Amino acid sequence: MNSKAMTSFIVGIMSIFIPLVGIVLGIMGIFYANRSLKEIDRTKEEGRTYAIAGKTCSSIGLAIQGVILFIVLISYFFFSSFHQIFP
Repeated sequence: MNSKAMTSFIVGIMSIFIPLVGIVLGIMGIFYANRSLKEIDRTKEEGRTYAIAGKTCSSIGLAIQGVILFIVLISYFFFSSFHQIFP
């Protein structure tokens, strides 16, 4: 079993559920998944499924965290200007 594949899977799942830190975890998960897929092709180890699942979870986590960050930023700018309009 490739340890980088398992790491990418675990970090990918964590990127979905941990707010804001999930962006960094998602990037790490994709990095580990890519490295493990290359290593698995070269050494013929097991764990390809975990690497693909880790890459998928990391991508989903990055998308979710990106949407959350966008909503937070839009809310901040909307409500900070809202107080200036209506004191």
